Amino acid sequence: MSKALIDAAPVGPPPELLAYYTEENRPGPQPAGEGILSAVGSTPLVGLVKFLPDAHFRLYAKLEGLNPGGSSKDRPALSVIRRGIETGAIGPDTTIVESSSGNLGIGLAQACAYFGLRLICVVDAKTRPQNIRLMEAYGAETDIILDPDPETGEYLQARLNRVQTLLSTVENSFWPNQYANTYNPVAHHRTMREVLTQLDGRVDYLFCATSTCGTLRGCVEYVREHNLATKVVAVDALGSVIFGGPKAARLIPGHGAAVRPQLYRPDLADEVVWVSDLECVVGCRRLANSEAVLAGGSSGAVAMAVEKMRDDIPRDAVCVAIFPDRGERYLDTIYSDEWVAQHFGEVSHLWAARGKEQRCLTTYCS
Repeated sequence: MSKALIDAAPVGPPPELLAYYTEENRPGPQPAGEGILSAVGSTPLVGLVKFLPDAHFRLYAKLEGLNPGGSSKDRPALSVIRRGIETGAIGPDTTIVESSSGNLGIGLAQACAYFGLRLICVVDAKTRPQNIRLMEAYGAETDIILDPDPETGEYLQARLNRVQTLLSTVENSFWPNQYANTYNPVAHHRTMREVLTQLDGRVDYLFCATSTCGTLRGCVEYVREHNLATKVVAVDALGSVIFGGPKAARLIPGHGAAVRPQLYRPDLADEVVWVSDLECVVGCRRLANSEAVLAGGSSGAVAMAVEKMRDDIPRDAVCVAIFPDRGERYLDTIYSDEWVAQHFGEVSHLWAARGKEQRCLTTYCS
């Protein structure tokens, strides 16, 4: 994509983009895969030309929501289950037991349905009903925790406690343990390799949301193993403890954590950007309005992290934002005017703004 196209903020499809999709340039069909799980990975990378119309750098989004299960969690779900089958830790009669409030559970449900495995997913009272229905549609069983852990006050710890109980009572059970299993980050070595291939080997900044630290750690490991100059920026939630911030209530799931995951390492990120719930909402709404990208909450957070760092990014840098999931699962929250007004008041002017007015966002969201 040309720099002229990046710098411009066209109202309609720019001529350069239309010219690209001529018959001779349109990408050809991909080889057919064997089964739905062959579609995990190889997600598109698209240039964002209107989200930050006056940006002095190039910005691309890795659309992980186009994995077949709807999120980047399809990658570690498949990686962990496949590794368990290869090593014999998972057999035809094994019951998979995991804690998840959303995308990882859905990814596991998809993989287990394909391999014919029983899955018990421990969720909690804050889990969105749609996510529970999606897991159950794949045939998973959901075990709902109604009360937080009495010692920590956290639902996550209560879910983990329940997982341990199930592992001790369900015969021939296996815990993928997304919070500590190194085959979670290993799955994202491929994510980083895809990004580099799609951009001819140059990525100056990578923005990555973090929860289990799987995506972040996998991409960082690949960058460092190959001595790349890519600067990795972790995007965490205000109220998350992963990078040492004070614990506080959070509304938007998908990034951040109340308990630091075992996959965390102190040197995982070159920079950390904390994003508020309101900034997540604004990022998602602005992406929908400007780029026609219906993004999930953590994707909006990643987009806003780029906004917050824009003045520190060198001219003509190549920046990649990994968008973990899509927005359909947030229609009753982030994309509901009533829900937004209930929690934040009348804030629609924050995503209706254009041009230089967008740069005032942090004043409103701080």
